[in-house]
Amino acid sequence: MGASVRQIQVTFDCASPERVARFWCEVLGYVAPPPPEGFASWDDFNRTLPAEQRDSWFACSDPSGAGPRLFFQRVPEGKVVKNRLHLDVRVGTGLVGEERLAALEAECARLIPLGAVRVRLLPADEENESCLVMQDVEGNEFCLD
Repeated sequence: MGASVRQIQVTFDCASPERVARFWCEVLGYVAPPPPEGFASWDDFNRTLPAEQRDSWFACSDPSGAGPRLFFQRVPEGKVVKNRLHLDVRVGTGLVGEERLAALEAECARLIPLGAVRVRLLPADEENESCLVMQDVEGNEFCLD
């Protein structure tokens, strides 16, 4: 009997969970959850928590249910080294050459006003198509692939 497929959640350590989550909602077309029952907004909910727990986490999810839930948790330390894990945002799948570069550049241009930073283009070689390395609003690397 083989292992069953399990859903996953990808968790990010960050300084400002809601800010980072809302950035990724825009990148991926994800949605933020509604505030907990009985609260008109997340701000209303946060005001009921002890100060040290306010704004300590936020999440977003794929409205279609296909992609993993993303969970963002506040940690006291800042990012100091390259991520050991990163997301590849698949905007150039099936495209090659100039057509692929155009798709990557168009998505890069959409994300920069949201707070993303372009890091570098990794040009195509004998084994891989081009991809564009970027950073989110807190400096976490991701690729437009």
